[in-house]
Amino acid sequence: MTRQPKDSPRRGVAAWRGVALLCVSLLGGTALVSTQSAQAGEGQAEWPPRVHAPAAGTVEVLPVQGNVYMLVGAGANITVQIGDDGVLVVDTGGASMSEAVLAAIRRLSTRPLRYIINTVEFEDHVGGNAAIADVGETIPFRAPDYAAGPQGALDVGKASVIAYLTVFHRLAGAAGAAPRIPETGWPDNTFSIPQKRLYFNGEPVVILHRPGNTDGTSIVLFRKSDVVSAGDLLDLTGYPRIDLEAGGGIERMVEALNGLIDVTVPAGNASGGTLVVPGHGRLADHAEVVYYRDMMAIVRDRVQDMIRRGLTLEQVKAARPTREYDARYGRETGPWTTERFVEAVYRSLSQS
Repeated sequence: MTRQPKDSPRRGVAAWRGVALLCVSLLGGTALVSTQSAQAGEGQAEWPPRVHAPAAGTVEVLPVQGNVYMLVGAGANITVQIGDDGVLVVDTGGASMSEAVLAAIRRLSTRPLRYIINTVEFEDHVGGNAAIADVGETIPFRAPDYAAGPQGALDVGKASVIAYLTVFHRLAGAAGAAPRIPETGWPDNTFSIPQKRLYFNGEPVVILHRPGNTDGTSIVLFRKSDVVSAGDLLDLTGYPRIDLEAGGGIERMVEALNGLIDVTVPAGNASGGTLVVPGHGRLADHAEVVYYRDMMAIVRDRVQDMIRRGLTLEQVKAARPTREYDARYGRETGPWTTERFVEAVYRSLSQS
């Protein structure tokens, strides 16, 4: 077979043919996008692109990496780690979805459910605590640095529920308040130090206290799987809920997101690497956490500047400090709207 020289006419024709095909593909893609945009109304495609949620009453299982999976459709996202030691769950979703959550977990593993970790006290994260804990069984560790704590501290006939101390106080109804969930779902293994560690299913699991949405917010690092369960510190469906009455604040949120960035490592070209399970929305990576942190810091700085210039809350709302992020995170209806977020930022900074 005769080799063609570099400037061969045949090579040139092939090259131009490839360019022509590329142009046709691009034009076809443009036409498709234009058609979809027109169908979406107002001549613009929907932004951000919506990931279709599971059908009502169902829970979808998504593999993350390593031993870790994400359950979607039960309220807040649920993180599940499986292995020879059993099952560990981060957050439990809403109470009405407990049966569907348990069925999804059993599709992954039939081993005992050992631990539940709560990242925050919000109802869509803890509503399933009681029902899910009741079917579990705690490993009776004795070493104080393990999850089960001191000897005799736990009922081993159910899964152990781990949370920061203030999360327990609010769920159990401290200071005369009514309990938020049944007693079997209360945290029975609390901590009040910067981190709590256990070794489970062949990897270190590190619970890091990162106050932000409330003073009890935590994230969970699965070190070998290279996955972080971030709870509502990262909500890719909207602006984060900040509960000022529970010790949350905008400065704490930015600091907590910086802490989340510290434990996420990007792979090549700043994509991949450590994967992050957000409280709501799709799986994220380092770059998306950085974008979210930057958004929070920019909104904080804008509102802080307006406060220094003497603007009232209503004037700040009218100035729309979130304007270029509203297409991605804005909400006009539901329990947590853009307006409520701006108000929380304003009041948080006014108190400091």
